[in-house]
Amino acid sequence: MSPNSFCRRLPAGLTLFLVAASLFLVSLTAGAAAADQLRPPEATLHYHFRPIVTFRATFVGASPEYRVRRALARIEALPVGHMQQPIELTPFVVEDRRGISLHIGEAVLFGILEGDLDPEEKIPLEAAARRSADELGAALLAVSEQRRPMVLVKGIGLSLAATAIAVLLLWLIRRAAAFIVRQFEKVIDAHPESSSFRWARHGWALVQRIAQLLMGFLWLSVAYLWLSFVLARFPLTEPLGDRLTTFLFGLLETIGVGFVEALPSLTTALVILFLTKAFNDALGNFFKAARAGRVQVHGLHPETVNATHRICTIIVWGLGIAIAYPFIPMSDSDAFKGLSVMFGFMLTLGSAGIVNQLMSGLVLVYSRALSVGDFVDLGETVGVVSEVGALSTKVINMRNEEVTIPNAVLVGSPIKNYSRLAGARGTLVSTKVTIGYDTPWRQVHAMLIAAAEQTPGLRALPKPFVYQRGLADWYVEYELFAHMDKPLERVPVLSALHANIQDQFNTYGVQIMSPHFVVQPKDNVVVPRESWHAAPAEPEAGERPQ
Repeated sequence: MSPNSFCRRLPAGLTLFLVAASLFLVSLTAGAAAADQLRPPEATLHYHFRPIVTFRATFVGASPEYRVRRALARIEALPVGHMQQPIELTPFVVEDRRGISLHIGEAVLFGILEGDLDPEEKIPLEAAARRSADELGAALLAVSEQRRPMVLVKGIGLSLAATAIAVLLLWLIRRAAAFIVRQFEKVIDAHPESSSFRWARHGWALVQRIAQLLMGFLWLSVAYLWLSFVLARFPLTEPLGDRLTTFLFGLLETIGVGFVEALPSLTTALVILFLTKAFNDALGNFFKAARAGRVQVHGLHPETVNATHRICTIIVWGLGIAIAYPFIPMSDSDAFKGLSVMFGFMLTLGSAGIVNQLMSGLVLVYSRALSVGDFVDLGETVGVVSEVGALSTKVINMRNEEVTIPNAVLVGSPIKNYSRLAGARGTLVSTKVTIGYDTPWRQVHAMLIAAAEQTPGLRALPKPFVYQRGLADWYVEYELFAHMDKPLERVPVLSALHANIQDQFNTYGVQIMSPHFVVQPKDNVVVPRESWHAAPAEPEAGERPQ
């Protein structure tokens, strides 16, 4: 059924009644809105920093703001002798509205109407008038007291004394801060090798800034107390001093009440963090024993103990902080939420590269591809590993240069570890030579081993050994292997070994050259049997020279 057909079925009288009621409600709403728009803004009468009364109604065509100016002018015009006289209250009725006028003798100061009352306060007109009279009487008494020379002299004297004390406190605070900073500097300089003090030296700028902020806070506190005391010493400015004091004590009360209310939650959070630390310390003792070899755990190798310890520490503290976080005071405040959003945003922006490096570091550690002290070949970098970090690995090369390589780069490239399989035998080094087929191989072996035994830096045990790596078209490829204890001296040791090899071959008249024949020689290029054991070679066990 449409609205028009429904209205046609209603009786004519009922229809007229509904229309009239609607128009009446609309007029009431419009009238209330217009009244709110036409109502003048309220104005408060202040006299020498004291609120006396708030005007909200228009009185005989005068707006609240004009009533404030007129009352202030009348109060200022009072003679000095009238200021200490009692304020009288006289009821009146104007335009069917009740009011009470405040006057001193014949001098009318202002009037308070029923329309000036605060509807939420719900106090009678007489009580509001009496309160305004008390406030005004206190203000007039302060003006009268301020004009007395003894009051002024006493206030100035106390203010000067307070100023001297404040200056002395500021000087003492500055001297104390400088003394504490100097003592910290002496303590840090007295322990230059300590790791903890080394970190303190790096954070010294932050410590100085914190000391400056603390000193500034103390200075502001002294200045605040001085200003509150000085303002309270003069009757006219006493309300300002009272407000500053009330604000300070109110702030301290709020902080104290908040601290007391937060004690249960704070205690719970501290207990959770204490248990977390205790559990983490127990894990630390376990991993310390595993590192020392007193505890054997399947799958936990000496190279992975430190990394596993760090991961377990992060997990334990992460769980502890997550459990304790709801109990931290103000954890549900907007400030904490804003910090959480900021850190989450930062982690989102920088997590891709960081997580990649962290995962690559874990792959390096748990694959045991390298560890601190290993002599490795990483392609363009050859040296000893000095640090395997979460994000990068540091290697000291032959030139005593520290090279930092991101873990993601290491994971994607082959790693040659010369120390992993050496154990107590030392790091294995090798060098190659190619000699023609006309030189006895036994002689070449003996000369290479003799050169290795004469080279300082190579170990006598295990004994050096030689392999024949290949029989090429024109020469035999020999490779000499020997063990050394100091991998960083690889370059000078190999240089000395090459020099000794040349001396050995020159001593026995063997030419280090791989001949390439343009024309096949008339005789076969072979070693006669009588030359198989040419010096310095010796017959092997069970073999005699011919």
